Amino acid sequence: MLQQTPVVRVLPVWHEWLERWPTPAALAGEPAGEAVRRWGRLGYPRRALRLHGAAVAITEDHGGRVPNTYAELLALPGVGSYTAAAVAAFAYGRRETVVDTNIRRVHARLVSGTALPAPALTAAEMRLAAALLPADHSPSVQWNAAVMELGALLCTARVPKCGACPVNDLCAWRAAGEPPPSYVPKGQAWHGTDRQVRGAVMAVLRLAETAVPAEMFHREPADLGFAPAGIGVPLAALHRLNSAPEQLERALAGLLADGLAEMHHDGYRLPA
Repeated sequence: MLQQTPVVRVLPVWHEWLERWPTPAALAGEPAGEAVRRWGRLGYPRRALRLHGAAVAITEDHGGRVPNTYAELLALPGVGSYTAAAVAAFAYGRRETVVDTNIRRVHARLVSGTALPAPALTAAEMRLAAALLPADHSPSVQWNAAVMELGALLCTARVPKCGACPVNDLCAWRAAGEPPPSYVPKGQAWHGTDRQVRGAVMAVLRLAETAVPAEMFHREPADLGFAPAGIGVPLAALHRLNSAPEQLERALAGLLADGLAEMHHDGYRLPA
């Protein structure tokens, strides 16, 4: 849930999920579409499908217990190298090289003397992180957590709090005169994009208790003189986008291809 999403947005959904599905088996026992529905507005809803798939794999292949080795974690649906290393380290105390955005930024400034790490993770960064990791298990876990927190709280991307940094006297970036970054990070566009239309369609499907006929996505309902309710609220939001028909078709086709929606004789619905 935390991948590409701030903690403040994740926490309420995370609490709801743990209350509803306290174990992997509990999540695996429900349809994948229910995971997508409960994902809410976190974005990138394919992550909900991957979490459901991981729960099924954990239940069927690991007796309902999250595996504790990097290799086994990496084999789970939706789990990449960072997540596998982070779970192995922080949940099970294993010595693994954990490299997230915050850790990359600390390494870039403290050791490499650059304002920001490269736009994409490089092999050189992974070698550096591995070389810096303490040899013993317990200190390695503490190191990963400490560097991550240093990047999140002090060595931030835009306004680093160098005066409060416990290692500012060792920082290569400070020693070099704090040179500016070689590029300007750009956020992903949202308004007017296919992603925005996909999100609006998903909002309709999450609220719908039955299949939604295709024409409801394409044709704005008649104005009956009162505010929409129920599924009419996200439908009205979708129609207010005034997206081109081909963009809406791309969004619907993409959701079908990604397994986030299914087409039945009576319309679109979340996966079973």
